[in-house]
Amino acid sequence: MGDGETSVTIKPGILPPSAVSIFSLTSSNCTVHKIDQQELGLGQWQEKKKEGNTEVAQFISRVLVPTCVSEPCKNMRWVPIQLIKATLVESLNIYVMGLFQCPNGHLGGFCYARCSVQVFQEIFYFKTSWPESTIYRPPGPRPVSKSVSNSTESLPLLDSLPQELTNLTHTLYWPPTPGDRGDFLASTSPQTSTYHLKDPVQASYVLGGYLEAVLVARDHRGRPKTHGGDLFRAQLLGPDLKAGVPGDVQDLENGTYLLSFPLLWAGEAQVQVRLIHSSEAVGVLRRIWREKRATVDFRGYFQGPNGTKEIVICNVDPQSTGAKGPTCQYRDVVSSELWFCAQPPTLPCNSLVGHSSGSYLNVTTAHDEALLAWNVTDKLLPHGISPIQIRRGDTENSILALSPRPPCHPGLPALKPSGFYHQDVWHSLSCSGRSFPTVNSILGCLAGHIVHMMGDSTLWQWWEYLRDTVPSLKPVDLHVTYQTGPLMAVETSRGIVLHWRAHGWPLRSVHTPVASLHSVARELGGLAGGPHTVVVLGLGAHFTTFPPSIFVRRLAGIRAGVTALLAREPSTLVVIKLANTGYKSVYGSDWFTLQMNRLLRAAFADLRVAFVDAWEMTSSLALPDKIHPGPLIIRNEVDLLLSFICPT
Repeated sequence: MGDGETSVTIKPGILPPSAVSIFSLTSSNCTVHKIDQQELGLGQWQEKKKEGNTEVAQFISRVLVPTCVSEPCKNMRWVPIQLIKATLVESLNIYVMGLFQCPNGHLGGFCYARCSVQVFQEIFYFKTSWPESTIYRPPGPRPVSKSVSNSTESLPLLDSLPQELTNLTHTLYWPPTPGDRGDFLASTSPQTSTYHLKDPVQASYVLGGYLEAVLVARDHRGRPKTHGGDLFRAQLLGPDLKAGVPGDVQDLENGTYLLSFPLLWAGEAQVQVRLIHSSEAVGVLRRIWREKRATVDFRGYFQGPNGTKEIVICNVDPQSTGAKGPTCQYRDVVSSELWFCAQPPTLPCNSLVGHSSGSYLNVTTAHDEALLAWNVTDKLLPHGISPIQIRRGDTENSILALSPRPPCHPGLPALKPSGFYHQDVWHSLSCSGRSFPTVNSILGCLAGHIVHMMGDSTLWQWWEYLRDTVPSLKPVDLHVTYQTGPLMAVETSRGIVLHWRAHGWPLRSVHTPVASLHSVARELGGLAGGPHTVVVLGLGAHFTTFPPSIFVRRLAGIRAGVTALLAREPSTLVVIKLANTGYKSVYGSDWFTLQMNRLLRAAFADLRVAFVDAWEMTSSLALPDKIHPGPLIIRNEVDLLLSFICPT
């Protein structure tokens, strides 16, 4: 590389703010400079200047977060790195010492990332590693089997993700939501929006066919909307038959929605539509998701050898700890997951012993709150279609439209809908699920198996259901915080071991020992696997309070762990529980959960894993949404899990 100064202009508007990228360029041309590789160090860094001697950034020895001081990059923050290397772009190899950190907090903190930025219609990729000598790394909150190296590490976790997951623009696409310009009455109303059959009404409909309807979104003045982006939920219900199936809602992006329902049982059925969030409310959620680093914080409890105790704020990135000075960083050496706490006044970083939930942060305006208020959220639309009758075809003998399906096994294609209820029993459309109505049937299936459940409290419900349903499954008191685990139950005569533990940070919980918070990726690395090992993962609810990149980075480590586990023991069963419906607030909306599930599907779509679609299992019946579903839903979810363990 030569000694001359060369600049490459990165054009604006290339990446959406939600992209998993160190860069977030939305309005200005900014410059990345070529420097010699020998300059990558901690010496006295030199000012780098744009052509025309316009100062772009200053690099000062041991100052970790220099700031651009001149337009058009003013106030964009930089972090020092050891090496960033780009592929050949117009005959220039680019090496830079600084990276933009997203100015509006989209990234959520320092990270290892794969970044894709378009330069002169070329795509190049950055890989970064944080030098251990430049950032203080206290010892981990619990012993690790592997030390952190001082050399440049290669952590290609995000590089190993499917393209669908790295391309958040495609995976998380949602129609534009232009907003109401502060006029609440211009937002979508559940009282005035209407729906009707697409075709003329029939005396009866044939089992196995489809019913289609058209929904017209209207504002509070009754005027038709001209854009999409509303979150509607459509269902076809058979109350007398305890039946239900989710309908497909196709957003035509002009204020009109096409509803489609498969006719899967014979008998009466009724269309029901709910407005979960108006497009204007979704716009609020999108803005907060994109711009806020976090909408909650946590507490870290430090304790010294002489009994001194100090409590500070912790979070997923240092800017969200409220720290005025240094922060403590905790990094998992397997998954590269990061956690930050404000440095305690007197105690060292390695004295962190406890963790708990903190505060819900005020992130909304009065107008935002009006759009998300209970009186316009999760509300039924007036019935627009009378109940219909579904009849069996001339050659049909069954009252259900179930074609032959294979036994349940990992790697099944995702279908929409994934199943339906009839007589309060979930029927998967992907595989021939089984029911396990007796204690002996459950014991017979689980015999000889070790089940490892890792995730949130909706998965904890599965563990409790099996413990409470099977009297001989005896819980073992491990003297831990029950809400976070680890929990264990055993049935010694059948050789059954049932584990559950919460995923690690971020976790909203009561005060719990930090030593009990294990990352899912590290737990997966400690499993030998095999035909008697079942791994169940359920994440999502605790990640809705952070930008999507936080969840993507977590999925990167978990996917790597699952891939390695299946490589060493392909007979291991891995089951992914999707997140269920429930929350309706700015801190945990169903809209957020829907995006979490898109990311979960994309992360594991090409691996031989099984899915339990808790989203559709909790949105198919006329039951109130609960983040912790009732016994009917849990029983059906566990029956589907057992169907993958014992398909025949």
